[in-house]
Amino acid sequence: MHNPGTASQERFPAADRFAEGAQFIAGRLTKGTSGRRHAVVDPATGDEVYTYDLAGTDDVDAAVAAARAAFPGWASATPGERSDALHRFAAVLAERAEDFARAESLQCGKPLKLSREFDVPGTVDNTAFFAGAARHLQGQSAGEYSGDHTSYVRREPIGVVGSIAPWNYPLQMAAWKVLPAIAAGNTIVLKPAELTPLTSLLFAQAATAAGLPDGVINIVTGTGREAGEHLVGHPDVAMTSFTGSTGVGKRVAEVATATVKRLHLELGGKAPFVVFDDADLDAAVNGAVAGALINTGQDCTAATRAYVQRPLYEAFVERTAALMETVRLGDPFAPGTDLGPLISHAQRDRVAGFVERARAYARVVTGGEAPGGDLAKGAYYRPTLIAGAAQDSEIVQSEIFGPVLVVLPFDTDDEGIRLANDTPYGLAASAWSGSVYRANRATRDIKAGCVWINDHIPIISEMPHGGYKASGFGKDMSMYSFEEYTQVKHVMFDNTAVARKDWHRTIFGDR
Repeated sequence: MHNPGTASQERFPAADRFAEGAQFIAGRLTKGTSGRRHAVVDPATGDEVYTYDLAGTDDVDAAVAAARAAFPGWASATPGERSDALHRFAAVLAERAEDFARAESLQCGKPLKLSREFDVPGTVDNTAFFAGAARHLQGQSAGEYSGDHTSYVRREPIGVVGSIAPWNYPLQMAAWKVLPAIAAGNTIVLKPAELTPLTSLLFAQAATAAGLPDGVINIVTGTGREAGEHLVGHPDVAMTSFTGSTGVGKRVAEVATATVKRLHLELGGKAPFVVFDDADLDAAVNGAVAGALINTGQDCTAATRAYVQRPLYEAFVERTAALMETVRLGDPFAPGTDLGPLISHAQRDRVAGFVERARAYARVVTGGEAPGGDLAKGAYYRPTLIAGAAQDSEIVQSEIFGPVLVVLPFDTDDEGIRLANDTPYGLAASAWSGSVYRANRATRDIKAGCVWINDHIPIISEMPHGGYKASGFGKDMSMYSFEEYTQVKHVMFDNTAVARKDWHRTIFGDR
């Protein structure tokens, strides 16, 4: 049976919406059938806030069957009908914004101000964007490209999409997976991380309240090894989209290719933050702290490697450390909190392990420890700045996923660009300069899916998000994402009404 846990009504006002279970299949909540249970834990306190039955393979099969049954009707709806449904969906999300914000902060530990001002409004905006995108099926203009025929392109939905979302931004990642898929006429089964299923389930419930047909959006909450692999390998799933670590992404690709699925992977990152010597130092310092600490550093685009041209290096280190020390750790629901805990004690210990190993070859300028006192029971870790590490060291090359920024100096512009590109990843980067020529060069030469100039982190629904190299392939958000969830079909009409075509002679007979 479902256990509501210990969260108060104030922290978790939507608790009663999960009474029937944590699987959302064909428009209703059900309990998982794996025979195993899992607890959602508030990482700020260590308290269990919701306990549920995990999905098994039978639940995945039921969700895929529901999505497959809903597909013909949803695919045949007009773009305008799908657009209207998504506009209604956006309105319901906006009405329930506070429930979403509190559930997101509870399960993730992120400050309520971040959930209220970033995660939730971003999701509402993304929904409104794809409501508009549903009406814009783009392709090459119809024409007589051969002379004897008229050709045009159709964009058609692919079928059932099976997607897997991570735990760092569970609401936004659910939206990024679901919205382009259904706007294009597909149906979907989403597996959120078992640590953070609450807002994905609220998202699906809001879709039903907005009038989307049962089975268009389905949620299975289970482990990656059982529910995730079964979903990715399911023969009735036509496409898989995955966001998570590069290591797990490789396994997803391996499973998906066995059934020749279309595949979209948004994987790890190690974003460089390149500060040239003509940069506004105040802007760079503020940008580095914000870019490194957003979501307690659990962001694949977070600033993790600051490369600072030598004339500014010492001042940057000193001022960045000083600003980090003013960041307020605390209860995510307290108005004065800037930084919440990591997602779990295990993740906190993983981050601490990277920092402790780095002490052997680098200098911890500030941070580098878990706080004591009232915060000791949570998965907190202080904002950490590290200097003096080598480019090939673990702390520079590996994705840490915590509130840790490493700073290295460089001398020439060529060296700065080279160091920025010197990891396996290529998801995001930023460059800081007062010169349009330096900035423009950085946008050309840094190999990443997004390059910010004199800022780091902001995203918008109209522009794509996705990586180069080991950060994966495919795009979230924007029309580029929408198009990835469509099949392109070439249609060609004969215009001659001639039975014996001239080209037939190449197969039989003479001219």
